Amino acid sequence: MTDWCNKTPLEWQAYVNKEVKISTDEKHEYQGWVATIDPVSANIVLVNFLQDQKILVQVVMGHAVQQVEELKEADYATGERLMQLFSPGETTAYSKEDLDTKKLSLRTWLEQNHIPVTEQGEAQGTLCVAGVLTIDPPYGPDNCSSANEIILSRVQGLIQGFMTGQ
Repeated sequence: MTDWCNKTPLEWQAYVNKEVKISTDEKHEYQGWVATIDPVSANIVLVNFLQDQKILVQVVMGHAVQQVEELKEADYATGERLMQLFSPGETTAYSKEDLDTKKLSLRTWLEQNHIPVTEQGEAQGTLCVAGVLTIDPPYGPDNCSSANEIILSRVQGLIQGFMTGQ
């Protein structure tokens, strides 16, 4: 095991958003921006920004790392690009009125299809289906949660169909 694998997550964090050159025990060299480091395996995720908005992502196995040389720190723009690479897509902000409309529409549709639904929570914002599944704002398939995978899957499918039919 190399010294790299014996570092702490805090020590690895110091390399994030920096351009580095990595030498491995196979005598390979890799260069790029450190996007993240896996705290379990010590694997390094390197990113290189190519032409035409293309991105090259490489994973260097932590156990193979012999040396990591810092080349430079990311400027603000590069840091932002690195941070947004693995973030979820654009999120949509909904007004309270939009959320209320979506909630009422979904609740009405569920009730029309004889699916028992109630509202729960402090602000009555979460829908509860049959006491075993919850649907949080903004009331899409990804906002469902349940310990019962079968019910979860079926209700997510129903909501997806409902949203497609609107």
